[in-house]
Amino acid sequence: MSINYALIGAAGYVAPKHMKAIKETGGNLIACVDPHDSVGVLDSYFPECYYFNTWERFDRFCHNNKMDYIVICSPNYLHETQTRWALRMGFDVICEKPLALCEHNLQAIKRTELETGKKVNVILQLRLMEQLIKLKASVESKHKVSLIYITPRGNWYNWSWKGDESKSGGLATNIGVHLFDLLCWLFGSHYNIRLSCKDKNTVAGKLLLDKADVDFILSINGCSPERSMIMDGQEIDFNNNFTNLHTKSYKLILSGLGFGVDDTVPSISICERIRGAEVE
Repeated sequence: MSINYALIGAAGYVAPKHMKAIKETGGNLIACVDPHDSVGVLDSYFPECYYFNTWERFDRFCHNNKMDYIVICSPNYLHETQTRWALRMGFDVICEKPLALCEHNLQAIKRTELETGKKVNVILQLRLMEQLIKLKASVESKHKVSLIYITPRGNWYNWSWKGDESKSGGLATNIGVHLFDLLCWLFGSHYNIRLSCKDKNTVAGKLLLDKADVDFILSINGCSPERSMIMDGQEIDFNNNFTNLHTKSYKLILSGLGFGVDDTVPSISICERIRGAEVE
C-alpha cells in the first residue's frame, strides 16, 4: 500500500527534493500548502496533489484524510510548532533542518512525541554521503580542521525572513546548521566555541570538539561560492554526490532508521550559543 504524505512549504527551495524523494520511494503526495502559489513543480511529480494557499483549508483537509507523514519545508521559525501540530494530529513527521531554533523547544517536541506515540524524523543528509561515512570511521583524536562556506546572496536576503534572526535563527542557523551537525557527527558533540567575527553577513571563529579543533567561516558575502573543508592538510569532499541524499534519507525513515530529535541537539545548541555569544 502506498505511503501518503502532505507537505508544508511547497513553494520553497527544498520542497522539490522532498517531492522527488517521495516519488522515488513509491509514496504519494496527497496535499500541500504554501501561501505563495509558485508550485508548478508539482506537475513534474504529483499533478493530482491538492494545493492549498491557506492554513485553515489545509488543516481541515488533514483532519478529514489519513496521512502517514507530514513533511515540513517551511521557514525555520515555523518548524517546531508545525511539528507538534502534526504529531497531535496523529501523523509522523519528516522535517528539514533546523527542527527548532532553541534547545528547549526540542524538549517540547520530545514531550509531544511521548504524548502522541508518533515520531519525528529530521533530514541530516550529509551524514549519508559515502565519502563522509568512510571519513568518520577513520577519525582519531585530534585533528586540525578548516571549514570555509561562502554562499553569496543578493540584497533580497536580508529583507526576507532569512535575514530576520527571530525567524531564521541568524546566519549560523540558516546556512550553517547542517555543517555544524556534520562536524559534531564526525568529531564529537562536546564543544566550546570562540567567535572572531559576527555580523549579519559573516560568522567566523573556532569550534573545539572532542576530536578536532575547527576554524570556520560562514558568509553570504563574496562574488562566488567557496566551500571547502580541510583536515590535517587534506581536502575533504563534501560538495559532490548530493543527487540522491533526500531519497536515501526517505529510505532510512521508511525502514525505521531515520534521525530523531536527539540527533539534532548538538547543532541546535551550537547555533543558539552563537546567537548569544560576543566576539572575543
